[in-house]
Amino acid sequence: MSLNLDDKKAVVAEVSAVIANAQSIIVAEYRGLEVVDLTVLRANARQSGVYLRVLKNTLVRRAISGTQFEVLSEKLVGPLIYGISTDPVTAAKLLNDFAKGKEKLVIKAGAMPHYVMDAAGVKALASMPSREELLSKLLGTMQAPITQFVRTLNEVPTKFVRGLAAVRDTKETA
Repeated sequence: MSLNLDDKKAVVAEVSAVIANAQSIIVAEYRGLEVVDLTVLRANARQSGVYLRVLKNTLVRRAISGTQFEVLSEKLVGPLIYGISTDPVTAAKLLNDFAKGKEKLVIKAGAMPHYVMDAAGVKALASMPSREELLSKLLGTMQAPITQFVRTLNEVPTKFVRGLAAVRDTKETA
């Protein structure tokens, strides 16, 4: 479907607005993928908060020109679907997990600010834990010494009470 000039400007403006807040862009070739599969992928992307769209490469080149993702422009060849997210790992995980089940979806490249990745780099990025997972691990690590300190402080009165109970029991039996 061809777009008129105003529609093209609107698409470029929309993609530029999304890219302004993005931390990663993942590009995959979807040639031969069925509509049902694309619908499932889009639903998963909506749940994950990933902006997923099939776009004309020339419009994306215009949207990323002058941004930190401009280095990706030479990789934009063929029918591509773009996954753009504010979390660097989310889009890579989404497309990588979906590509495992579908041979027709082939991850071509990805980009983080001023850095281009090939397909292997995107797969490595997808294997990293997400921001939420990392924050929860950090919080657990930070809480561990405090928790152990509280247990140690609680052990002193507990031992005292156990000692008193043992003395009481011995006096009752005597």
